Amino acid sequence: MPFGLDPFQRQACEAIEEGASVLVAAPTGAGKTVVAEFAIHLTMQAPTGRVFYTTPMKALSNQKHRELVETYGAGEVGLLTGDTSLNGDARIVVMTTEVLRNMLYEGRRLDDLEFVVMDEVHYLADRFRGPVWEEVIIHLPRHVRLVSLSATVSNAEEFGAWLDAVRGGTRVIVSEHRPVPLDAHVLIRGRLVPLFESRAAEEAHRPSAELLDLARGTDLADSAAHGHRDRGGHSRYRERRPQRGGRRQPPPRGGMGARTDRAELIRMLDERSMLPMIGFIFSRNGCDAAVQQVVRSGISLTTAEDRAEIRAIVDERCRLLDDADLGVLGWYEWLAGLERGVAAHHAGLLPVFKEVVEELFRARLLKVVFATETLALGINMPARTVVLEQLEKFNGEARVRITPGEYTQLTGRAGRRGIDTEGHAVVVWNGRLQPQEVASLASRRTYPLQSAFRPTYNMAVNLVDRLGVAGTREVLETSFAQFQADRSVVQLARRVVDQRASLDGFRASMECHLGDFSEYARLRREASDLERDAQRQGLSHGDRERIQRELGGVRAAMRTHPCHACPDREAHARWGERYWRLRRDVEKAERQISRRTGQIAQQFDRISAVLRELGYLEDADGRTRVTAAGDALRRIYGERDLLTAESLRQGLWDGLDAPSLAALACALVYEGRRDDGMLPERMLPSGPFRTALDATQTLWARLDDLEQAHRMPGTEPLQTGLTLAMHRWARGYPLDGVLRDTELAAGDFVRWTKQTIDALDQIAQVAPKRLARTAEDAVDRIRRGVVEASGSAL
Repeated sequence: MPFGLDPFQRQACEAIEEGASVLVAAPTGAGKTVVAEFAIHLTMQAPTGRVFYTTPMKALSNQKHRELVETYGAGEVGLLTGDTSLNGDARIVVMTTEVLRNMLYEGRRLDDLEFVVMDEVHYLADRFRGPVWEEVIIHLPRHVRLVSLSATVSNAEEFGAWLDAVRGGTRVIVSEHRPVPLDAHVLIRGRLVPLFESRAAEEAHRPSAELLDLARGTDLADSAAHGHRDRGGHSRYRERRPQRGGRRQPPPRGGMGARTDRAELIRMLDERSMLPMIGFIFSRNGCDAAVQQVVRSGISLTTAEDRAEIRAIVDERCRLLDDADLGVLGWYEWLAGLERGVAAHHAGLLPVFKEVVEELFRARLLKVVFATETLALGINMPARTVVLEQLEKFNGEARVRITPGEYTQLTGRAGRRGIDTEGHAVVVWNGRLQPQEVASLASRRTYPLQSAFRPTYNMAVNLVDRLGVAGTREVLETSFAQFQADRSVVQLARRVVDQRASLDGFRASMECHLGDFSEYARLRREASDLERDAQRQGLSHGDRERIQRELGGVRAAMRTHPCHACPDREAHARWGERYWRLRRDVEKAERQISRRTGQIAQQFDRISAVLRELGYLEDADGRTRVTAAGDALRRIYGERDLLTAESLRQGLWDGLDAPSLAALACALVYEGRRDDGMLPERMLPSGPFRTALDATQTLWARLDDLEQAHRMPGTEPLQTGLTLAMHRWARGYPLDGVLRDTELAAGDFVRWTKQTIDALDQIAQVAPKRLARTAEDAVDRIRRGVVEASGSAL
């Protein structure tokens, strides 16, 4: 390492050396992985012992595997990502967290496992995949020590307290220090304005007119005219000739504004030595359009030597791609951008394309990358500058402002330790955003980690099989979700205690020497309610008469009550109103306490009831057992685990051929973006596939009704948006023929195909022999072409 250990790194390494587990929460780029590398180093110094390094994504696993192979050699490092199994018995094994979870449920012996590194552990807040982290933490053998690495969160101590409670001996090390300082700027009409200076709070909250005044003399647009030179002494900008009249062509749609386009921004940053840059755009199409705009502007950020090196790396990494597919993959446009030093990075790209972009950026051959926020999750692509063109993104339902945590995660890519003395974050002014909003976003440090844990059918049968019902309930009560709920219960309970003391005081103040004032107060409230009812619109004559009779009776009871004659009646009444309002609050809080106490176990009980009703669990001899059907469910993972198991059990897919089974498995895993989740009926594959799909959808509806009856949220219906494409791919269609009737990018198709392969692999493990062979055949048919060439990258 070219620099000494920071205090937080030293503390964490010392804690590991002393035999503790650690939770390290520090900013992106601060050097958390040094702590993980120290744990690996300790293990490898001994003659025996193993380390598992877990990550939330296959791309991260691939990257970490390459790094560790460079240090320890291919013989000592393995990789397990579900669709890749390489040297799994090695002393160091990199894997996705799901793989380790599955190992634990399968009962693998891990006696020689010393450490598990949980990289990006804050990912447990993800509502879809986050629960896997908690499953692993809870079920790992107690002798295994955890090295948990997290981005900065505001409740690291709470998370660490839970880790210590369930695993013991956990030290929490928190650092908010960035080893490379971050300078924040706003780009306004071609000017780069410092967001924070020595007078940070005062400057950040100035009105926008004053903020614009700050920009005087800092217009960077003119600096590009000075002419930057490359290694060969030639200008790095190859401008298009102006059109007649001397006007430059306007930027294409998707540019950043009338007075600043991306090409100008890149020139500004280059003149200030602020490249390489990552520009975050929360849209795949926006990223691609940004690259096209920069390429059309004529900018080239590479030398002849750079371009030769880029071409050599591309040729080597992409050699398995079929030449016939290059056109539909956008190869030529992609390569043109690379050779100019510009690229996009998003989930729609072919996985091998993304890997090449990452490699070239790390080698400083790419100077500008336009990316979606997925790049911010742990990928090793540090830049000197991060540009945020928007502070809003579409969350699947609406456009929402990014959170302070997301802002910190994104801008954390700026500043490379050992290379840069400072990093830069640039927010592009859009005319709507107030400067103080940016300042607030950049300065807030409140982004807590919230558990997304919830029991699933697969989890339930696995735990009941190992621990029984009582043991399962006890284990689930140790989840971080329940830990957080219990803490909130403690706070509510404390508030209730205080409120009950106030109730006693209010009750004393409303006491009347003439009689029971609480009874009199009840009559007053009843009269008030009836008066409101009488004022309602649309009452029939009969209803109005009935209400008036009841109101007359209540008023008569009030007049005859002893407290009605009390001279302090209205003062007592005011205290009474306070009493009843507070009592309602107390009762509401007590209901919340009741719901939150044991909420995870309550969810498990509902799941267990469904599984009993369907025959996956049975009660016999005073205990609950997993049936043969439940044993199959134990080996099926995913959002539609029960639907898959029940479809297999009922033989709904037994008559399918390989293409039809592949298409149906795709419908189980596919999650469409916005409106592309479902195909019109006329476009669905016909024949046995249609029959099996109808039967599966009918089964889904029955299961959904059953879940609703047991007060469970249910699951989403099957999505058929990719079934025709998958059916064609399994029948051997070329890539362009497969994607012709979809708006799906090639990278998305590869990603969903790999998830379909994973589902088919699970079906092959639990289905009857004939269907299992069909599933294996389907895997062989769809693992071809760009899918096979993309390897394990995701």
